[in-house]
Amino acid sequence: MEIEGLSELDLLNLHADTLEELRRRGTIRSSNNPVGDYAETLFCRAFGWKQAANSEKDADAIGGDGVRYQIKGRRLTRHNGSRQLGALRRLPEKNFDILAGVLFKEDFSVLRAVLVPHAVVADRAKYVEATNSWRLILADDIWGCEGIIDVTTDLCSAAEAVHS
Repeated sequence: MEIEGLSELDLLNLHADTLEELRRRGTIRSSNNPVGDYAETLFCRAFGWKQAANSEKDADAIGGDGVRYQIKGRRLTRHNGSRQLGALRRLPEKNFDILAGVLFKEDFSVLRAVLVPHAVVADRAKYVEATNSWRLILADDIWGCEGIIDVTTDLCSAAEAVHS
């Protein structure tokens, strides 16, 4: 199969189809990856943030104003509609200022995206002793919290630019 000429969206959809077939065959149990990397790409392109090095433990990107962003994404599938984001480490140490969260539809299109201040994350996240981390569920009601910014349109525009 020649894939060099495929667009980024075509490649992501091929990946989604591949994961689905591997799941049907019982080879894998999950449908989640490369969600995190794609989320980081979209947020950085949408807002001009500088992506942190892979070795950075807490902030995934830095804004031009020095604001530190932890970026999390979740792909909702027909098998798993959970909106639980990946583990948040060292939350009380405030190693990021804003959580940038995005929910993707099964086809990797943007469903909803939001910027959540650290204080809101700290208030809503639950500690998980087994992983020594905090979990945050990006439920619809978070969009009603004080200080959040709905950036769905911005991420949809960034996605369109990536795929054109």
